[in-house]
Amino acid sequence: MKTMIELPEKQLSSRTLQKKRREELLSFDLQADFGFFRKPDVNEGIQYSYNMLHKPALLGIMGAIAGLKGHQQKGQWPQYYTLLKSVLVGIAPLNHERGSFTKVAITYTNTVGYANADGTLIVHENTLRCPAYRVFVLLDPADDLQSRLAARIRQHEAEFMPYLGKNEFTAWWDNVNEYEVDRTRPTQSFELVTLFDKRLKTDRKSMASESDQLDLIDMSHQKGSYIYFERLPAGFNEELFQYDLVNFAFTDYPIKAPTQLANLYRLNQTNSYVQLM
Repeated sequence: MKTMIELPEKQLSSRTLQKKRREELLSFDLQADFGFFRKPDVNEGIQYSYNMLHKPALLGIMGAIAGLKGHQQKGQWPQYYTLLKSVLVGIAPLNHERGSFTKVAITYTNTVGYANADGTLIVHENTLRCPAYRVFVLLDPADDLQSRLAARIRQHEAEFMPYLGKNEFTAWWDNVNEYEVDRTRPTQSFELVTLFDKRLKTDRKSMASESDQLDLIDMSHQKGSYIYFERLPAGFNEELFQYDLVNFAFTDYPIKAPTQLANLYRLNQTNSYVQLM
């Protein structure tokens, strides 16, 4: 069954409406025994990993599934990024402890000459243990590449081996689902099951502080128990060839309504919401 996105027809041209109705939302649970999404700002003594899977890393995984090329030449964007950067995705951690995964320090020793001209290369990495994420991806079956990607996700096939940050951390996925979704704005407090970016539709360039994100959350609700914050890559600055970092949050508290959170999609089967970026 194809997922439909229903928007008010009076707000859309017939051409736009036809395109929106072709899109389908899939989810799959991505996991590995270990994961390492290297933070570029620390490189002395020990290297640290982002706790959450982020969109640039996910694009690489989807590129491997679809059979797209990776980095080929310095100063040029890889094929997977060029072709998939506009695809909307949402990410939620699984089997976590209040948003965090267990971490273990791993030491690598390399004595070959080309690795380090000064002698033995010793690298300490703060590695994620058993990370798992539910990935939501909005795909257009009319696009040949996105259609191929959707088919391979459903069939648990990949052209190249996907991994979580390093090629020795082989990843796999299961629990593939399709959703009926719409863009109905919530009229009361609602469950948001993905990481969310607080930036508003009218001010997408502004960065959210933790206090801004707290204003969105209904902390009076008895259901909630934690709020997790992390500054994560949301994409790339294509002039500087470096990550575009954004403040994200994740919580089991309900989100207040009305809200100006951007790119909210309601999962009709569960009456919960995801934010796609």
